[in-house]
Amino acid sequence: MTRELALGLLRSMYRIRLFEEKIDYLFKRGRLGGTVHLCIGQEACAAGVCAALRTGDVVGGTHRGHGHAIAKGLELDRLFAELMGRSLGYCKGKGGTQHVASFHHGFLGTNGITGGGIPIITGAALGFKLKELPQVAVSFFGDGAVNQGVFHEALNFASIWELPVVYVCENNLYAMSAHVDDMLGAESIVARAQSYRIDAVRVDGMDVCEVHGAAARAVERARTERRPAFIECLTYRFAGHSKSDARRYRTKEEERAWRDRDPIDVFQRRLTEREGWRPEEVDAVKSEIARQVEDAAERAFQAAESAPEELFQDVYAQR
Repeated sequence: MTRELALGLLRSMYRIRLFEEKIDYLFKRGRLGGTVHLCIGQEACAAGVCAALRTGDVVGGTHRGHGHAIAKGLELDRLFAELMGRSLGYCKGKGGTQHVASFHHGFLGTNGITGGGIPIITGAALGFKLKELPQVAVSFFGDGAVNQGVFHEALNFASIWELPVVYVCENNLYAMSAHVDDMLGAESIVARAQSYRIDAVRVDGMDVCEVHGAAARAVERARTERRPAFIECLTYRFAGHSKSDARRYRTKEEERAWRDRDPIDVFQRRLTEREGWRPEEVDAVKSEIARQVEDAAERAFQAAESAPEELFQDVYAQR
């Protein structure tokens, strides 16, 4: 691993973690409205996959999609502003947490529908194929989405049409409160993808190096061979499904065991024990990102709220 790649992965995970912690802080103090679905604990998935992409590749997120947006390069102040309903937001505050997009960054949106982003990204991959473009499309979704009909329709379509798409399942074990073992009528999630003749692997979603390695191979295969690929990232959300979730369906022992495998801690140990980084170098990265997050939140709070008439703007595409 090059130092440049390692620094990029560490910065990406810290940007996601500290952004989410700030959002959690603001919601608990009534400074943000609506709802929120945090991806704390799952940072290695978004950071590892998006680090394998090029400019021009596109990504689709989930309802738990802040991390996907940040890893794809969206600016923190404009992302904060979107959640705050401010004009500075990427969708002028009209998309909010579950419907924020930035086509400029190749981020085709978070999505409030379980599995709702899968057909959108599959369609983007079809566009790349028909236009003979070298880009790759990546769809993130959770374990709950693999039980949606659109999951099967999209994977079957991508296999038949040989589309340049990578499907990334963030298996955090729970679809809201339902454990994956109780909801999956198949041998495994990977087996479902393989049944459509799609190359599929399962990786440790708490290890950003393992995620990135699998993503780099899958993305390159999709780009050069123009064939779909599938990655299941076994991960864990440290927070509840949403801010109203007390997590009574999980044991404290289970949560402690997963927190001991915090993806940022795992990566930092690798950097200091195997890559020769000094602990103060790692601490400096965290301090730098922490300042960026605080400054970005303040800029978003200072931005003007979106005017009521904005509701009727940007409804139709300009011809």
